[in-house]
Amino acid sequence: MRRWIVGALALLAIAGLIALGVWQLERRTWKLALIAQVERRLATAPVPAPGPGDWRRIGRDDAYTRVTVHGVFAQDRETLVQAATALGGGYWVLTPLMTDRGFTVLVNRGFVPPERKIGPRRATGEVTITGLLRVSEPGGGFLRHNDPGGNRWYSRDVAAIAATRGLTHVAPYFVDADAVSEPGSPRGGLTVIAFANNHLQYALTWFAMAAMLAGASLWMAFGRGRP
Repeated sequence: MRRWIVGALALLAIAGLIALGVWQLERRTWKLALIAQVERRLATAPVPAPGPGDWRRIGRDDAYTRVTVHGVFAQDRETLVQAATALGGGYWVLTPLMTDRGFTVLVNRGFVPPERKIGPRRATGEVTITGLLRVSEPGGGFLRHNDPGGNRWYSRDVAAIAATRGLTHVAPYFVDADAVSEPGSPRGGLTVIAFANNHLQYALTWFAMAAMLAGASLWMAFGRGRP
């Protein structure tokens, strides 16, 4: 009876390991499709930023779509979000753009180092911004929560920033602006587009563990390891 119980448990464990391997292969297929989709979006011409009629349909599948939007920056309501980039540590400059279509979009104008935390950002008057649509980042960063009351931000949380700055009719996404060469402007175009794709290695690991457990079980049942 004990041998049957152990055998049944071993079969369940092997089935579970195989299922995990298959799941990782499915995740790999999804990840490759996502990467191909993003690459296609990056290669296409920008489209108008989604308006209020499309906001309910905005999701992660829309991330990295190239968009364009026209309006005026409300620079007195900008928000600095801590950032770590290839240029070092500093801040993302998020500024509300009052669009000519009657709604507001938070624009990540780019990166500034700590010594430029306070200072003019240029880009006065009407501007046209081209960049990448990004989904909101609610909550905060790793082990660090946004503190609206203390004006400390670790993630680009659109809803929280809009509420803190008294903004209304705000799009549920933000736009990472393309690089700007104007002196004194934040450094745009630093969006990192990279997707970890280790699913094949994980799948092979699960399948190898299933094979090892199957071999050990057979050896215990029929080989020298039999009680």
